[in-house]
Amino acid sequence: MRAITLTVNGSSESLEVPDHLTLLQMLRDRLALTGTKNGCEAGECGACTVLVDGEPINACLMLAVEADGREVVTVEGLAAEEGLTPLQQAFIDRNAIQCGFCTPGMLMSATALLARSPRPTEEEIREALLGNLCRCTGYVRIIQAIEDVAGGGGS
Repeated sequence: MRAITLTVNGSSESLEVPDHLTLLQMLRDRLALTGTKNGCEAGECGACTVLVDGEPINACLMLAVEADGREVVTVEGLAAEEGLTPLQQAFIDRNAIQCGFCTPGMLMSATALLARSPRPTEEEIREALLGNLCRCTGYVRIIQAIEDVAGGGGS
């Protein structure tokens, strides 16, 4: 067991975790942040994407001990007291959600993209979402939602 301290969604967390525990397992099982989804456990689907120090990371591939001293943001950390973020609202407005399983990871990857490139091209959006798989929407509405927030308006 190792003692770690990290910031999760703005709150300081101190936990004792086994060396083999993934960040995904810690978030879901120890901190009850179940918005981060357990999809493939192999880094292929992106359902577990979270931001670690502002960068999108597959939480299933990162050990919890590697997050010691770092800042982690999950999908639960996006919305503020005043409501949803413009990106979350755009996903709703564009009907970019069907089953919703991929949505947290998509939101986190898109949030990271918009933080580093507030007006991305469609190509940049597609590239940012390469690690996130969706079996329902066909990506068009997801891309349109991101374009809406970036000021592109989509089609």
